[in-house]
Amino acid sequence: MKKQMRPETLCVQAGWQPKKGEPRVLPIYQSTTFKYETSEQMAKLFDLEESGYFYTRLQNPTNDAVAAKIAALEGGVAAMLTSSGQAANFFTIFNICGAGDHLVSATGIYGGTYNLLAVTLKKLGIECTFIDQDASEEEITKAFRPNTKLLFGETISNPGVMILDIEKFARIAHSQGVPLVVDNTFATPINCLPFEYGADIVTHSTTKYMDGHATNVGGCIVDSGNFDWEAYAEKYPGLCQPDPSYHGLTYTKTFGKLAFITKATSQLMRDLGSIQSPQNAFLLNLGLETLHLRMPQHCKNAQAVAEWLEKNEKVKWVCYPGLKNNKHYHLAQKYMPKGTCGVMSFGLKGDRETATRFMDSLELAAIVTHVADARTCVLHPASHTHRQLSEQQLIEAGIAPDLIRLSVGIENVEDIIADLEQALEKI
Repeated sequence: MKKQMRPETLCVQAGWQPKKGEPRVLPIYQSTTFKYETSEQMAKLFDLEESGYFYTRLQNPTNDAVAAKIAALEGGVAAMLTSSGQAANFFTIFNICGAGDHLVSATGIYGGTYNLLAVTLKKLGIECTFIDQDASEEEITKAFRPNTKLLFGETISNPGVMILDIEKFARIAHSQGVPLVVDNTFATPINCLPFEYGADIVTHSTTKYMDGHATNVGGCIVDSGNFDWEAYAEKYPGLCQPDPSYHGLTYTKTFGKLAFITKATSQLMRDLGSIQSPQNAFLLNLGLETLHLRMPQHCKNAQAVAEWLEKNEKVKWVCYPGLKNNKHYHLAQKYMPKGTCGVMSFGLKGDRETATRFMDSLELAAIVTHVADARTCVLHPASHTHRQLSEQQLIEAGIAPDLIRLSVGIENVEDIIADLEQALEKI
């Protein structure tokens, strides 16, 4: 697909380019394995001397077409689908870090990711230091160590909807000789392109807006191809030194800008196997075809809902980057001038019981763990998705005990507001 194609066209056309007589619509290659004529042909695939398909745990034509579409949307050189957004973040970090290594991350990130970085990776010998993303460059830089391998953040944090200053984070990361990894799930490449502001690797939970219909769980890793691993070869031996599991092959020397994704696929997916099924990739592609239509509607509806909530006397506070009094409004205008997402947070006057009564009174909006799909839904993170965090960790993550996360769908906005109004009348 030509680079000059615009996002709307890429959503529909990128990835699958059928040849004469092939299906116009991306087919589902629902097969675990692929046939070859000779043993030598298969051997070359296993030695990474030729590209091709031999086992779906590593590569599948359906998955690769969808990954290529996401890479085109983000402006990256290559991408890999995973079984979930959690798997995408884990693979990205583990592709760079090993036992004895360290990373730095913004505090206000999704609770599951926070737990991955703070608890699970620690069991593997990888430590993480969390920092306030709004702190100065000097203060954030103090968190780095000689064994720090990457800096991590989310373009729009979940559920705090804080906007990451990508350029600031990129400057810090590159001054320390490490890549910047950004989770772009909520903004999607329709509203934000982190690579244009210096990010090196982008991850996604495709479960959210990319799928858009809450039909399948998935993730994606996209590499910009811009980080010079060879410039810091001693820091990244996994990429820059021979891999004994592939007869001494060195990824950066053999694959150049494709080194990161090739290593993640041939090494981590081979050994850990968190693959996305071809069926789920097919459903994801259907969602991507309308991503450029849905995101503007999510943003339009959310802006109207946020402004309505802000004026309601029973609402204590509203956090949405589209509101001019939001502390990250200027960052939202800089990085996402077309809109941010459909997710916001707010608190009600009262206690936790007040929030519970409000949520239980909703009729159109559903109480679900999910977020960022076509249907309006609501959640109380302190009681649900982030309940594993302590009170102090909740505060550090920007999650107030009274915080209600509202994911505004693409229904008629007047119906959404009417539902919120009738529920507020009952508290």
